[in-house]
Amino acid sequence: MSTNYELATFAGGCFWCMVEPFEEMPGIQSIVSGYTGGEKPYPTYEEVISKTTGHVEAVQITFDPDVFPYSKLLDLFWRQIDPTDDGGQFFDRGSTYMTAIYYHNEEQQKLAEQSRKDLEASGRFSKPIVTKILPAKPFYPAEDYHQDYHKKNPAHYNRYKKGSGRADFIEKNWAYEKNDDELRSRLTDIQYEVTQKNGTERPFQNEYYDNAKPGIYVDIVSGEPLFSSTDQYDAGCGWPSFTQPINNHFVKEKKDFSHFMIRTEVRSKEADSHLGHVFNDGPGENGLRYCINSAAMKFVPKESLEEEGYGEYRVLFEE
Repeated sequence: MSTNYELATFAGGCFWCMVEPFEEMPGIQSIVSGYTGGEKPYPTYEEVISKTTGHVEAVQITFDPDVFPYSKLLDLFWRQIDPTDDGGQFFDRGSTYMTAIYYHNEEQQKLAEQSRKDLEASGRFSKPIVTKILPAKPFYPAEDYHQDYHKKNPAHYNRYKKGSGRADFIEKNWAYEKNDDELRSRLTDIQYEVTQKNGTERPFQNEYYDNAKPGIYVDIVSGEPLFSSTDQYDAGCGWPSFTQPINNHFVKEKKDFSHFMIRTEVRSKEADSHLGHVFNDGPGENGLRYCINSAAMKFVPKESLEEEGYGEYRVLFEE
């Protein structure tokens, strides 16, 4: 595996919210929350938020471009922010929370500028894109209590992300746009029934319950990655079972009170497809069993990952 790591530096408002979206992606070595863009060396949090040092809150990512290219980091970055806000981000106002991409070489600059042009041309936002693209300046790690804040204080983090308006903004502006007629024509009857009507296919009579081939499973509707064969096992239930998602950021859970039971439903984050349920009887360290309908997924074999646009997941199958 390549060890030719590069740095990527993004300012997206409060740095608490800029770690989770990147951390489970393949090829990401580390993510550090900190301060950049200012003049004072080694500023403290109190100094930065006083708006006297010129710094912004940012994250610096160490990544392997041969596994997860910079262009995909850019795509993820845009999906976490309001690029039309020149006064801060969501609840947080002022220069400390301005958005920016800090490039570390000419290739990053070129890719960043092109990605901004592509976003402007997409028409996704009616207002101008104001996120700046700037040369990287010294980056100073923030205090320890700010690092991995979403893990240290998950309840407060989730309340903050929701209460600040960021979570709703992302859902509103980046949700997968579904057309029912198009889905009915593209999906089989059982695929439509499962993903759109919360249906359940028959056990032992579905495509992947006994699949032994290496590869990943993606949402049949949107193509977003969901699970890997490296986490699949035979639970004896007749449906594909996994110990964990390929990335926790790609799925969401909600309580399901149907059929006079209390269960935890699993849905895809982007397309909101019904996938199945998760139970607390799995063999892995987390004790979870993700019981998923084959009809909700498309299997991409290991040898086809690059061709179908999932090349970053090759690393899952390297010995």
